[in-house]
Amino acid sequence: MWMRDIMAQTLIELMESDPDIVVLDADLAASNGTMAVHKRFPERTFDVGIAEQNMVCLAAGLASYGFKPYISSFTPFATRRVCDQIAISVLYAGMNVKIIGTDPGITAELNGGTHMSMEDVGVLRSIPGAVLFEPADPTQLRMGLKAMNEYPGCVYMRTYRKEWSQLYDPESYHFDLFRADVLRTGKDVTILSSGLMVREALEAADRLAAEGVDAEVINVHTVKPLDTETVLASLGKTGCGVVAENHNVIGGLRSAVLEAAADQLSVPITAVGVADTFGEVGTLPYLKQRYHLDAETILQQAKRAVTLKKSWGRVS
Repeated sequence: MWMRDIMAQTLIELMESDPDIVVLDADLAASNGTMAVHKRFPERTFDVGIAEQNMVCLAAGLASYGFKPYISSFTPFATRRVCDQIAISVLYAGMNVKIIGTDPGITAELNGGTHMSMEDVGVLRSIPGAVLFEPADPTQLRMGLKAMNEYPGCVYMRTYRKEWSQLYDPESYHFDLFRADVLRTGKDVTILSSGLMVREALEAADRLAAEGVDAEVINVHTVKPLDTETVLASLGKTGCGVVAENHNVIGGLRSAVLEAAADQLSVPITAVGVADTFGEVGTLPYLKQRYHLDAETILQQAKRAVTLKKSWGRVS
């Protein structure tokens, strides 16, 4: 099932039990899947047209009257285009607005570079009070939306829009918005990943194991606030790490990890991400290769981190 359909179904379920939830779109209800929400709750959904700044301000106004607005658009339009409105009307004002950005980074695919948000996490991570979450599969999307609804503040969710397979067992998985998930334990290197890159990290770990390298894989689904306890404990144990993200290497998960580690650890941490450049048109398999967002690059950067650890005189 497409992630956008799961998102819409979950929003409908939440709205059936919570009359304060409203949904706002900016001319992308069909593309983002929220058209189903409009049909189910026509009196609690609003399409503002191609006017994203107005959408954020309208959501802030609704929140000031006790509503719980969810705004939805493609990721670049839900973040960089409306940065000032989010900063002032939502976060500075302390408004309970949820922001959903779809198709982050290279997952915008054929929509091309103008629609590829390589910087959305960096844009919002620097604003006080923002919570930034990225699901890695349909189960985490459903549970994350429900957790967002319980959180009394602004949460930004960047999520893949198209079809995605299950990573977590919905029957056994316990989701915590503020705790990273250790998917695989290891002693030689830590792989910190998010969103699109989690499966690539797990594949890289399998290949590393075949070469005698024991990798610990962590899904850091919430970049802010960062689960520093889990991240630093793992890096301290393995002595080195690699951060893999579908985002610019500046300002996102890598920056958050380096900032957290700088005060407490002296370990080499390598990066897999977009090398401070804009996007381009392409299919997802092509773009993964083009921007080196794949298991092979994670494998090589993990091995590099292990080599650096040895040259730093670290052993695990």
